[in-house]
Amino acid sequence: MAVAVLAADQLTKILAVALLDPGRAVPVLGDVVQLRLIRNPGAAFSLATSATPVLTVVAIVVVLVIVMVSRRVAHRGWALALGAVLGGALGTLTDRIFRMPGAFRGHVVDFVELPNWPVFNLADAAIVTGAVLVAVLSVRGVPHDGARRREVVAT
Repeated sequence: MAVAVLAADQLTKILAVALLDPGRAVPVLGDVVQLRLIRNPGAAFSLATSATPVLTVVAIVVVLVIVMVSRRVAHRGWALALGAVLGGALGTLTDRIFRMPGAFRGHVVDFVELPNWPVFNLADAAIVTGAVLVAVLSVRGVPHDGARRREVVAT
């Protein structure tokens, strides 16, 4: 899942940079979905725009924690959720490391615009989707290591 999200995120960003004029809206579904290329130095909703290096370090920590936890994941839902968050975090981290204005200060490419919502990208969508799935699994009491499933099968 993480590899698929990362690949799709980077491919769509390459296409957005190559095909879109910065700041100019291109309607996809009228005013509901538009493509608008921006480069975001901050976090979600353009917060912390002067803290790009800190955001890069946070992304690295998130990636490392998910990789460590993922070795114990035995539930498909948790694997999908953590894979989506990991792929999204890697997509954002790739931008922060390799895009201008330089390593660990790179701006994230955002290009999907919805009404009354900040411009975002596929990595953002994957992170949010994965986080929602993590919340649902947590509320339902589904253990990431499949322990409950093994107990039910064993009895």
